[in-house]
Amino acid sequence: MEKWMVYQEIHRLKRKGFSNIKIARKLKISRNRVIEYLNMTPEDFNKFIHSLQNRTKKLDPYQDHILSWLKEHPDMTSAQIHDWLQERLMIKSVAENTVRNYVNDLRDKYQIPKETTGRIYGTVNELPMGKQMQVDFGEIYIFTKSGQKKKLYLAGFVLSHSRYKYVEWIDRPLRTDDLIRMQENAFRYFGGMTEEIVYDQDRLLAVSENSGDLILTESFTKYHETRGFKIYLCRKSDPESKGKIEQVVKYVKNNFAIHRIFETLESWQNSCMNWLKRTGNYKIHHNTKKRPFEVHALEKQHLQKINTNYIFENVSSLNITRKIHKDNVIRFEGNRYSVPLGTFQNGKENIAYVSVTDEFLSIFLHPNSKPIAKHKLSKDKGSVITDPDHRKRTQTRKDALAQEIVNLLANSEDSEWLIKILLEHYPRHVIDQYKVVIKTIDKYPGYVNDAVKEMKRLGLTSANDLRDIAISLEIRRNKQLPQKEVINEKYKDITAPERNQDIYLKVLQGGSVK
Repeated sequence: MEKWMVYQEIHRLKRKGFSNIKIARKLKISRNRVIEYLNMTPEDFNKFIHSLQNRTKKLDPYQDHILSWLKEHPDMTSAQIHDWLQERLMIKSVAENTVRNYVNDLRDKYQIPKETTGRIYGTVNELPMGKQMQVDFGEIYIFTKSGQKKKLYLAGFVLSHSRYKYVEWIDRPLRTDDLIRMQENAFRYFGGMTEEIVYDQDRLLAVSENSGDLILTESFTKYHETRGFKIYLCRKSDPESKGKIEQVVKYVKNNFAIHRIFETLESWQNSCMNWLKRTGNYKIHHNTKKRPFEVHALEKQHLQKINTNYIFENVSSLNITRKIHKDNVIRFEGNRYSVPLGTFQNGKENIAYVSVTDEFLSIFLHPNSKPIAKHKLSKDKGSVITDPDHRKRTQTRKDALAQEIVNLLANSEDSEWLIKILLEHYPRHVIDQYKVVIKTIDKYPGYVNDAVKEMKRLGLTSANDLRDIAISLEIRRNKQLPQKEVINEKYKDITAPERNQDIYLKVLQGGSVK
């Protein structure tokens, strides 16, 4: 009965002038289903419904699996379900159209509306073999086995002619050296380099486009000069330039990444490579109607060969990063490994680089720096692996400021009393109190020692009291100093003329002075 209602509503909307895609969106069903129902007469549809009720379907043995996926992820596409059937249940002989129809029936039967995330391709001119590669970037939140959210970043590469794709993931925002390393991996995967490369995110390789003259970042300039490919930076919202790549990232996220559980970056990348082989480069392309891996076999012969042994000096092999936590540890494969105390800093990025060699885990603060920690990898889970040297405290900021106060004040007994009293009354803000003391010493050096004694006599406990007392002593001292007569240097050598009283009497009587 439900299917009849959908069938009638599709035909009603069509008579009112709705397009197929608008009908699909309004009813929350696929466009292919709309087309299929529109091509059926009521008699044909009745026979179709009757056949569904009486026939055994090829995917019935896997209904529980498919239904559980749909209930857990209502936005799941039939294309991704087709891929999961191949990956997880090893089903190789079922067509995608069969999966789509079966999924649509399950959605109707169990009232699981579809949230469409269709693939859309920009229309661009076809390019000759070996001419162009396009590059795009993306990010997605996924869940780990422990249920925590994790953000992953990816770079997608596609050969414009064959649509042959390569994807690489990383667990932090990409930098220029990451792009170089990933692009080199893409060249090796493709079997060569194209004549030109189109990029969709210029901050990784370009400083600016100076009225059309491209200014590259310093690290990308050397790489570009070495490889010698042409660069094309497409502008924002420029589908004519990047139509072949703009949906690759969306396709990877919606078909491969979404709903997948993250364990390690290495296993995630391996799964993605298997997906490329099984689905991304195997399925018939929507526009070319060909399988990318078959066309790539021909295009590969037109790619420029590269020196696979070339080593870029400024490119680090460290691509695994971990967050440094407040307790100065990093998490790696279910365990916690220590770093020296003080490595974590509030307000900083707190990112460490990780390298695994010969069953040892090395931790770096920068790709080209020396390791700050080295641990033997633990085969357990949930363990804390520490280096005793990492827990030895060096002189803290608080201790350093206290020592500076002792060095600056004349009386060691008074300075020790001051440090102790501030620490007792301001344990959480003692560093700020110490800083006020040091500023007071610097500004009122002649009064601060007496100010400490006065503060001690009055039983005061704040560095602000010390500062106020020092200011008061300075004011009081200035008032006690005798006032000096100020002489204007300009008139210091001028003396007043001496006249007798008769002259002034003559002036008062109206006479003149000669």
